[in-house]
Amino acid sequence: MAGERYRSFGLATPAAKRAIAADDAIALMRSGKATKNALLAYGNGRSYGDSCQNGPGAVVDMRPLNRIGAFNAETGLLEAEAGVFLSDIIAHTAPYGFFPTVVPGTQFVTLGGAIANDVHGKNHHRRGTFGCHVESFTLLRSDGRTYTCSATDNARLFAATIGGMGLTGLILSASIRLMRVHSLDIAEKVTRFADLGEFFELAEAADQANEYAVAWIDQLAGGHGRGRGLLLTGNHAEYGSHAASRAGSRFSVPFQPPFNVLNRPFLTAFNAAYRWKKGRSPGPSQTGYQGFFFPLDGVGDWNRLYGPKGLYQHQSLVPENVARQTVPALLEAARRAGQGSFLTVLKRFGSIRSPGLLSFPRPGFTLTLDFPNRGDRTLALLSELDRITVAAGGAVNPYKDARMGADTFAASFPNWQRLEALRDPAFVSSFWLRTAKMLNVRPRRVEAAE
Repeated sequence: MAGERYRSFGLATPAAKRAIAADDAIALMRSGKATKNALLAYGNGRSYGDSCQNGPGAVVDMRPLNRIGAFNAETGLLEAEAGVFLSDIIAHTAPYGFFPTVVPGTQFVTLGGAIANDVHGKNHHRRGTFGCHVESFTLLRSDGRTYTCSATDNARLFAATIGGMGLTGLILSASIRLMRVHSLDIAEKVTRFADLGEFFELAEAADQANEYAVAWIDQLAGGHGRGRGLLLTGNHAEYGSHAASRAGSRFSVPFQPPFNVLNRPFLTAFNAAYRWKKGRSPGPSQTGYQGFFFPLDGVGDWNRLYGPKGLYQHQSLVPENVARQTVPALLEAARRAGQGSFLTVLKRFGSIRSPGLLSFPRPGFTLTLDFPNRGDRTLALLSELDRITVAAGGAVNPYKDARMGADTFAASFPNWQRLEALRDPAFVSSFWLRTAKMLNVRPRRVEAAE
């Protein structure tokens, strides 16, 4: 039994029943004896839903593959095994003046997981997705062959693997390009906005002037305060630290309470305190990178606060030309349902195209909402959010999802059949089984390698 070590971060889906070590999986695959739907790579389980779970088979623990190889301190090109955490990459390269070009909201994701989910950060408008900065990777497939994949070598596998949620085989190692920075510290500015209309007026100028931009929304505010929030912008400070701070939790939630602690009274108080604290000093201030990029990493196992039923995260993307109508509609649907979101984040995606076949980001605005799992009530709300998103021509993020329907997935990712054609037959996820495999469409034949 795999147990709690192999759960997804949302805690709303079952833990993996079986797990095997990376070395054992590699030996099995090289022997050519891996069976259909037997495997799925598991990084550090930071996906919120079941894209990192394999109900009928086993997950492959990739974390022991954690060696950093060559690093070119002149060009910022890094080679590392797939199980290396982003926190380790930061610690290794920061003294040389480099930082990962794109980081998500946690540093505790593996390199392979960042590629497989084609993660994005607060600077998509400037740098695109993580996959935009992948030079190459080594992929092992169940035919026993190892493929070196890049934009020019095995290009179809390269595209299918970036954002392919681990379905094309095992990423063993990768070479990525980091960016040179003045320091790790961030010169941060906080701008209050009274409503979403004001946010949309600020967003484009904020993107043009800053490397990083993200908005926090007070989702529970009603009346004249509806849609209010804070726009956080930042750039790497010209003078500051080049030493990575300790990558760990200042404190941890020691156990899972028997109920959801993040209830409406708590969220109302938290939102008021956060808005006051962050908004009281609007002028530029210098802050450490941990607090700016990874604030929740400072609280270990914070997802336990949602209680035994866990949480659902919903991340939608809507085109820019309909965002002013659709984002308020999404927030209003949550308000009508009486559901409070602990973390409500709004960002603008730019036009830089990912090399990934099924990459989630595309031009527009993305809204992220976290909801405690209240059973059918929450599922009904999430379905309504799906409906609003798809009707607007948008998409729902698969690696944040634990329950979207097959039709929503197909509408969000019309190219899904191209990934199915390149999927390694020994690899599948619980997510893929309940979405793509339910669509009952024969995929076009696509050659795996050129």
